[in-house]
Amino acid sequence: MRKKHKTNDNIDWKSIFSVNSIIYMVLGDFIATLALKGFMLPNNFLDGGVTAASILLKGFFNVHISILLILLNIPFLYIGYKKIGKTFAAQSAIAILLLAVLLLVVNIPTVTHDKILIAIFGGFLIGLGIGLIIRAGGIIDGLEIIALYSQRISGISSSEVILVINTIVILGAAFKFGPESAMYSIMVYFVAIKTADYIVDGFEEFTALNIVSKEHEAVKSMIVNDFRKAITVYKGERGYLPGSFHIRHDCDIVMTIVTRLEIHRIKHAVSELDPTAFFFVQSVKEVKGGIVKKIVKHK
Repeated sequence: MRKKHKTNDNIDWKSIFSVNSIIYMVLGDFIATLALKGFMLPNNFLDGGVTAASILLKGFFNVHISILLILLNIPFLYIGYKKIGKTFAAQSAIAILLLAVLLLVVNIPTVTHDKILIAIFGGFLIGLGIGLIIRAGGIIDGLEIIALYSQRISGISSSEVILVINTIVILGAAFKFGPESAMYSIMVYFVAIKTADYIVDGFEEFTALNIVSKEHEAVKSMIVNDFRKAITVYKGERGYLPGSFHIRHDCDIVMTIVTRLEIHRIKHAVSELDPTAFFFVQSVKEVKGGIVKKIVKHK
């Protein structure tokens, strides 16, 4: 009988206070502080989520953003504690409190008032900070948690929840700070999420390359022996073409994990073996185990 995994087990303080976690968390909070105080707060630019809501409410009620960040994240931390685990909630609480303290005590002068520079560099820095804190095992913005929770209880996708909440925030920014600030805030948001994605997922962008070819034996040998890549083989059929639906042949479907820099070389080499080979590519969020990273590292 499979043992049920518990998400709310005891807090792993050793993981929270490991060297890597501390470095990522402290560095991420400092960078996020620089983005907020040096770029976004003085110019009323938002980036989405709880941070954006905090900036917006600060404009309405003149309450220090540190207080708002803590208060607005409390319900999300509770949901994270219940749905993800105590360690995650504790790590996130520490990251949020540290960010609040830095925003309160660190004095950073306004870097620029150029709107394009604010949108680009402010978005890049806040995304970098968020990504580093996620790599540490926590968050400073609870929107992803509430999106996941909403999907579980209502069937609404996380992207829909995020879109609705950020739309409300951006409309509020347009009302309070003007439409120009709201439009630039959309730029900040997209720069931030792309930067955070790169930091969390890495720059290698691993991809699953699938190959259907009549020369499948030669393709397997070439990828393994010439390109030094591991493969996975699925048993399948090729054919079923318009006008010749009844014609089909057994074949091996070859799948290998590659980086974006390797896709073209492998596709070109396979096409020389079989000009009619069929390729389809799938994005891979994470690669673990096997020999993929070991081989790529030494290329």
